[in-house]
Amino acid sequence: MKLWSPAWANGEFIPERFAAGRMTADGVAFGDNLSPPLAWSDLPAGARSLTLVCHDFDVPSRVDDVGRSDREVPADLPRVDFFHWLLVDLPATVSGFAEGQWSRGFTPRGKPGPATGDTARQGLNDYTGWFAGDAGMAGRYFGYDGPFPPFNDSLVHHYLFTLYALNVARLPVEGDFDGRQLREALAGHVLGAATWSGTYTLNRRLRGA
Repeated sequence: MKLWSPAWANGEFIPERFAAGRMTADGVAFGDNLSPPLAWSDLPAGARSLTLVCHDFDVPSRVDDVGRSDREVPADLPRVDFFHWLLVDLPATVSGFAEGQWSRGFTPRGKPGPATGDTARQGLNDYTGWFAGDAGMAGRYFGYDGPFPPFNDSLVHHYLFTLYALNVARLPVEGDFDGRQLREALAGHVLGAATWSGTYTLNRRLRGA
C-alpha cells in the first residue's frame, strides 16, 4: 500500500491552511482547518473497506504549563496521543480526497456526524474532550480538525496519517466512537496499512518568527 499527500513532503512541515490553529501578529487564532488532499494506491487483494486515522503523538500528558506566556512546556514531559480524524467504512474503490473535501474552517461545538452521506462514518476527535469544560466550545467534534498544538510547547508536534485496508465492509465499532475504541475494533481486520506524516508548531521560537 502507498499513501501520500501532494500538499507536503512526507515528514515535512504541514502547510498552515490544514491546521486548526495559526499564528497571528499578537498570538494564535483558529485557522482555515482544511482537510488535506490525500491519495493512495496498491491496496491488498480482498480489501473491502478503508479506515483513515490521523493522530498527534506529541501532546503533553499534563496541562500545567500549557498556554503560559512565561514558560514553555518541557520537551521531556511524557507525551500522549491526540486523535484528529477518524474515518471508517470508506469504500475500497475510493482512491483519494480533494483539499477541503471533509473540512473547511473550525466549527465551534463540532461538525456533525457520524454519517457522511454515503457508507462512511466519522468518529469523535479529541477536541471533544479538550473543550469539554468550555461553555462556549463544548460539543461533539466529528471528522477532521487539524493541528493546534500549544503555542508554548518546546516540542515540534508530529502528525501521522494512517490508512488501513480491511477485510470487512463495516468496522465493528458503534455509536460515537473515539480513537481508542477504533484501534480496538481494528484487531483481526487489517490486511495492510500505509502512513504519511507531517510536523507543526505554533511556537514562535521554533519557527523563527
